[in-house]
Amino acid sequence: MLQPQIIEVKPLPKYRLLLKYATEEQKIFDVTPYISGDWFGKLGDEQYFKTVHISGGTVEWQGGQDIAPHELYEYSINEG
Repeated sequence: MLQPQIIEVKPLPKYRLLLKYATEEQKIFDVTPYISGDWFGKLGDEQYFKTVHISGGTVEWQGGQDIAPHELYEYSINEG
């Protein structure tokens, strides 16, 4: 399944992301299960976590960590 395009990402408290899609959907994705190991462990730093931005159709952090777009869409919950 093709997921809609992410048009905005906003970091939230407790290592969650607010994702806004071109379809006007808004979803919340919990990054907590991903924060481990050398590569993704950097996301546990709150200031680093806030560097999240949209890149290449998904979200990415300044060090190159990213999460697949289908995971963001499928494993997030609708806001509200």
